[in-house]
Amino acid sequence: MSLRPLTSPWFHAPAGHEKLWLGCAILWCFVMSLMMPYWHFRGKQNSTGEAYTVKPADFLARTEKFVAANRVGTFKNPIANPLGQELPLVEPPAGGDVYLIGRMWQWYPALRLRQGETYRLHLSSLDLQHGFSLQPLNMNFQVVPGYDHVLTLTPTSKGEFTIVCNEFCGAGHHAMTGKIFVE
Repeated sequence: MSLRPLTSPWFHAPAGHEKLWLGCAILWCFVMSLMMPYWHFRGKQNSTGEAYTVKPADFLARTEKFVAANRVGTFKNPIANPLGQELPLVEPPAGGDVYLIGRMWQWYPALRLRQGETYRLHLSSLDLQHGFSLQPLNMNFQVVPGYDHVLTLTPTSKGEFTIVCNEFCGAGHHAMTGKIFVE
């Protein structure tokens, strides 16, 4: 059996119920296009979108300065650091800027925040794209090298929150976790 060319005329203009369904599809596309900006402003689940360009070396220097000024101890993360490597545990002042680096294969440093206080969380990556996912709240943000993503954060409940990388970043991706402690 061979393929036969289409007989002419192969195209027929939509008629009857086809026009109805095409009209419904176009109307639905229009409605959904209007819903996207509506939910961005009305839904209150989106970040502010505040971001700045930054050189990874400059962001690392800011983070190290932040760690040196606010370090209160160390934290051993048995998942991310199976060899027992310790991360600095920092407690920033309320209302201050908090710096967090995503890099293969850790979130640096561990953070201790106060319930009800507002912080400006600066996120960036030093090497490649990572996904910042704060569990169990399911907050998700893309963290890209060369950009300082700023999130305004007010912890509303006490507890221990895990940061998970949800963007594949190489062999150690499965162990890339960090911690935020809220007291």
